[in-house]
Amino acid sequence: MPEGDTIHRAAAALRTALVGRQMVGFDAPRLTGPSPRVGRTIESVDAHGKHLEILWDDDVVLHTHMRMTGSWHLYRRGERWRKSRRLARVIIETVEWVAVCFSAPVVETYRADSFVRHPNFGRLGPDLCKADVDVEECVRRLMSYSDPSCSISEVMLDQHVMCGVGNVYRCEVLWACEVHPYATVGSLPQSACVELVRTAADMLQANLHHTARVTTTTTPGGLAVYGRNHQRCERCQGIITVEQHGQPPRLLYWCPECQTRCQPAPKRDDSNPLARLTDPHPAGSHFIAELIDGHDRFSDVDELEAS
Repeated sequence: MPEGDTIHRAAAALRTALVGRQMVGFDAPRLTGPSPRVGRTIESVDAHGKHLEILWDDDVVLHTHMRMTGSWHLYRRGERWRKSRRLARVIIETVEWVAVCFSAPVVETYRADSFVRHPNFGRLGPDLCKADVDVEECVRRLMSYSDPSCSISEVMLDQHVMCGVGNVYRCEVLWACEVHPYATVGSLPQSACVELVRTAADMLQANLHHTARVTTTTTPGGLAVYGRNHQRCERCQGIITVEQHGQPPRLLYWCPECQTRCQPAPKRDDSNPLARLTDPHPAGSHFIAELIDGHDRFSDVDELEAS
């Protein structure tokens, strides 16, 4: 599944091959919006998180969003494609190169002068793959999130908070910061938000120039928790678990033994009427325990007398 670093590498390759060259062929079978005209020159290729945009000199912008399935490939003319043509959503041809976008859920174009009005832009968070990323703005968006009861593991995937974090990095970042994945975003102190954003930016930027993602050098494979279900945690030797979490559900790898920072309080069971009276203070729990124990003993006496 593509993440911010993958899209940035794809954009860098596409820039090298396409920018400044005339387009000799274009095909996008499910395109929404105006088509760029053959003969126009490609002016720029940019990445924002999982969004990739290509701009032509007639002010047409192609916007693709990879989500979990999309990918951009670059081939020399005549080179065999690594995926089936039926999966191609965009084909851009120059004299020397063929750029193909496979399986992207979002493929659309619009005019550059309407860029700021496009519904998928203007609200995106800062791009963590950029060296000058605005960490303070990411932190501000975390701390003022519209739904403070949402878990931090869900919010980290929201590209309107910060761009570039996908499922692999959210698992690795939460583990590195020892943050419980079900901690509500509204409960996180500012220090934890700053650490999460900086750690995510460091990981993404460190992986921009190589394809194998490495977030730790002490675990075989380079990842601390992702894909390591039922294996030992390198930090505490606890057992790494995997669960489905969020909407839509995504696999969440984490270590319950050491990811306890900002751990949410356990849900209370209000099915027992006495439990609803319990004060959260330990003395309250002790009082209710004695009350329940006394109730059970009196019940036993009543039963004996009745017999």
